Amino acid sequence: MSGDDPATAPATYADWAADRTDPRFTDWLRARSGGDWDAATRHRFARELHADTLDDAVFRRYLLQDYAFVETLVGTFGHAVGDAPTMDAKSRLVDFLGTVTDDEDDYFQRSFATLDVPAPDYVDPEVTETTAAFRDLLLRAAREGGYAETLAVLVPAEWVYLSWATDDDLAAGSGPDRFYLQEWIDLHAVSEFETFVGWLRTELDREGAAASERRQARLAELFARTVALEAAFFDAAYESGDGRTGAGSGGED
Repeated sequence: MSGDDPATAPATYADWAADRTDPRFTDWLRARSGGDWDAATRHRFARELHADTLDDAVFRRYLLQDYAFVETLVGTFGHAVGDAPTMDAKSRLVDFLGTVTDDEDDYFQRSFATLDVPAPDYVDPEVTETTAAFRDLLLRAAREGGYAETLAVLVPAEWVYLSWATDDDLAAGSGPDRFYLQEWIDLHAVSEFETFVGWLRTELDREGAAASERRQARLAELFARTVALEAAFFDAAYESGDGRTGAGSGGED
């Protein structure tokens, strides 16, 4: 973290950056997201995932919703490709799309098979309110904004995952024995993913710093909403179909 108390981080980027020698727009966005950042990156789900204590029923519910979400995420990245200002940026985004639609999809298929999830359940899943809200946020950001607005939802969506996957405290043990848990961590802890998230941040740093104060506030709004939904997405995995806590687990500690 940048050292700010998230609850008291300056409301404008200019005020926040004034006393910093190397300010980053994305650091200000993270600070402005408040306690939701820690709620998402150090969630019970991430702790239990690393510790190999995550109930299969919880992970199954999570994975189904994440698979339903990925299609929208891919579409949002596709939108970013169209808006990206340079061919290099377009190429980087396209390369990442290839990873999501190939390596990650292969992981989903193998995991669903091991967890005995029938094809109809993941081909046409019933989405939760949180998943629907998350999809809507990504679609609106891409449809109603420009490159910066799209980045404002993509950056936290990926950065949160990099953060919990590479957290030294969470990863202090030997890691999960179940392949579908360990590989989910590995997919988000590899150096290639870290490099890509760093590049995404740099893109948003540039776009955000050059934006008007009003637009910067909108970007902060989108970023914070994405972080809050990331935490809620993990929460939802602990809820059974009738809305009650399921799999013998409570909500977040």
